[in-house]
Amino acid sequence: MSKILIVEDELAIAELEKDYLELSGFTVDIESQGDTGAQRALSENYDLIILDLMLPNMDGFEICKKVREEKNIPVIMVSAKKDDIDKIRGLGLGADDYMTKPFSPSELVARVKAHLARYTRLIGTGMKENEIIQIRGIKIDKTARRVYVNGEEKIFTTKEFDLLTFLAQNPNHVYTKEELFQEIWDMESIGDIATVTVHIKKIREKIEINTSKPQYIETIWGVGYRFKV
Repeated sequence: MSKILIVEDELAIAELEKDYLELSGFTVDIESQGDTGAQRALSENYDLIILDLMLPNMDGFEICKKVREEKNIPVIMVSAKKDDIDKIRGLGLGADDYMTKPFSPSELVARVKAHLARYTRLIGTGMKENEIIQIRGIKIDKTARRVYVNGEEKIFTTKEFDLLTFLAQNPNHVYTKEELFQEIWDMESIGDIATVTVHIKKIREKIEINTSKPQYIETIWGVGYRFKV
């Protein structure tokens, strides 16, 4: 049974949508606040999200952006605003559909079924969720090659990303500079290990609150580095 989240601050509309969806066999939850809706969308396993544009505390655009950073599930954005610019922006952020209020609950149910069927077909043909490494405040999206620190995206060069990812995938393991250079740069490291030191410094500047007291990448004096968990 598919599970759907409705994020809608007009309770009468949300309850009507829920009634029609439940009659069609779906399990439905409702959130009326933008921030709590985003939190629930990211922390629980939903098959589809129906997302109002204008919400208290956090608007639908921001929620859609956050969901798309972590999940590939269908998102249907709904709004009383008829401006094309809002539709274009919503779809550009990754929404799968945009419905303008007022609309028929039956039409909503039909669109929900269509998007779920399409998503199921894509999953069946091998579409996978992004591969994510999450360690405390750091989220590394290996598939999209993006890094977030406490929810804020940080820009990494190719080698910085590769080095951070390698260390994070092998936590609490101490690597020498020579080992890291050979692993990331794929060549003999004689005379080039300073490259590792420079890249570690740049990575720390992006992920650490205090680079002099790193909480993620620890220096093991006389040996090398390890990623702490």
